[in-house]
Amino acid sequence: MHFASDNSGPVPTQVLESLARANDGYAMAYGTDPLTEAVEQKLRNLFEAPEAAVYLTATGTSANVIALGTLVQPYQAVFCSPVAHIQEDECNAPEFYTGGAKLVLVPGTDRMTSDALRATIENEGNRGVHGPERGAVSITNVTERGNVYTLAELRALTGIAKEYGLPVHLDGARFANACVALNCTPAEMSWKAGVDVAVFGGTKNGLMGVEAVIFFDPDMARSFAHRRKRGGHLFSKTRFLAAQMDAYLADNLWRDLATRANAACARLAQGLRQSNRVVIENDPTANMIYASLPRAWHQRATAAGARYHLSGGTLYNGDPDTLLTARFVTDWSMTDAQIDAFLDVALP
Repeated sequence: MHFASDNSGPVPTQVLESLARANDGYAMAYGTDPLTEAVEQKLRNLFEAPEAAVYLTATGTSANVIALGTLVQPYQAVFCSPVAHIQEDECNAPEFYTGGAKLVLVPGTDRMTSDALRATIENEGNRGVHGPERGAVSITNVTERGNVYTLAELRALTGIAKEYGLPVHLDGARFANACVALNCTPAEMSWKAGVDVAVFGGTKNGLMGVEAVIFFDPDMARSFAHRRKRGGHLFSKTRFLAAQMDAYLADNLWRDLATRANAACARLAQGLRQSNRVVIENDPTANMIYASLPRAWHQRATAAGARYHLSGGTLYNGDPDTLLTARFVTDWSMTDAQIDAFLDVALP
């Protein structure tokens, strides 16, 4: 009953076996080994982007912030949602790796609207040397509140960015979950929707630790390799990053894992909806639910071993009937029995 994060789940056997194969013998370092080069080509094929520049990093933070550092200057702005991961959870890493670029928050919810993005862009970049230049737009799919932008919504946002000549970064820590939810291809959710650089996340979807950064125009990526090295994120033994991604891509494992995680979330949502005391706060089409349950129900679930994060209020101090919102995240390994066990304990 572990719903704290999809980061908490195990690594699939296929990935561990691929790591063991990569561990046999010697290979050139710093990404010049045959396995890394083959994986880069497989990612170009997956994204239907034969000219794309592809890079591997070990963390989502490094993938996002080095990509943004490549796109913008220190005196520019990055437009994003108020609850974007780069805003809420990166410990000022975007500002650090961009040399000081300003995150400008687009008012509203986790899903930016076209009107709000346009208004925010218009309000910024018009103060000359007294304010930041407009720099880039960053979109997260799946969002940090568990919602998914439709392809039409993505195209609308990227269209506005293009009107102002701004490149678009897609934070795709849960890229695979969004693809499955939208029943689309990686190309359709990235460059075909107007995205310039996408992060193809693996760590939250079962990998030990690897993300792919894909620049669809290689000219945009000219400084990424140097920034990755300068920032301490170029692995010497890159083959072990590539081995994970190789297994992830084989037989569409990435899609299979995300399908399982999303299905587990759908089962959890269906169960929670059986109670009229539960309020589901988001549209859980991927693998994350924000739901409000009475404090006493949270206490029962936690006492039985359930693990997840409350986003407001305390577990033990207060009225037992007060609704407390929690985040539930499902991963690829979660079974129906685990979900049913949680529902049996939490719901009366």
